[in-house]
Amino acid sequence: MIIISGRLVVDPDDRDAYLQGCAGVVEQARAASGCLDFVLGADLVDAGRINVYERWESEEALEAFRGSGPEEEQTVAIRDAEVLRYHVSGVGPA
Repeated sequence: MIIISGRLVVDPDDRDAYLQGCAGVVEQARAASGCLDFVLGADLVDAGRINVYERWESEEALEAFRGSGPEEEQTVAIRDAEVLRYHVSGVGPA
């Protein structure tokens, strides 16, 4: 299993519009083969932060979805980012 987790930082005044622009990507990801979860969400404390969480069955499923990456408009709006890929070897109850 692959988990993608981290944060994006955009201008606080643009965050809601940025997230609205990502709605189609979230829908596509959730419908993609091998996607177990896909979330982009506004942070409750930091007005410019967007929290990223993705969970995929495999590296192959993730790469098949990723394709060419985010749209140019989305990339330009990102002021800072830290998003990491985790390879999970075991899962159990929390």
